Amino acid sequence: MKYVLMYATDPSAQTDIDPEVAQEVYGRIYQWFGTNAAVITDSGAELLGPDTATTVRSGGVVVDGPFSEAKEVIGGFSVIDVADLDAAIALAKTWPALDLPGVSIEVRPMVVDYSQFE
Repeated sequence: MKYVLMYATDPSAQTDIDPEVAQEVYGRIYQWFGTNAAVITDSGAELLGPDTATTVRSGGVVVDGPFSEAKEVIGGFSVIDVADLDAAIALAKTWPALDLPGVSIEVRPMVVDYSQFE
């Protein structure tokens, strides 16, 4: 099954992180992608900060930034292909950035068969 891993961070929880610790974790993230290359089905993407975001809301209203109610911001994503949700969660639990405060991963199954909508 295919799942999207959305890497989220609460920036307010990361104000006191030692830059050397952050750099070490970032290095482990690169290793993580190499170690898990067999189940990552895309190149993924790291997103620029929320200050670069534009949101289009229902009715066509365009606003700067993400939803203002959000504490966490999505910093990137990957698509994985694993046996089931348990395998997706097990993989998500190995994400090195989870060692930092305010980090989470949202795991969501992808729709891969659109015939159900016809």
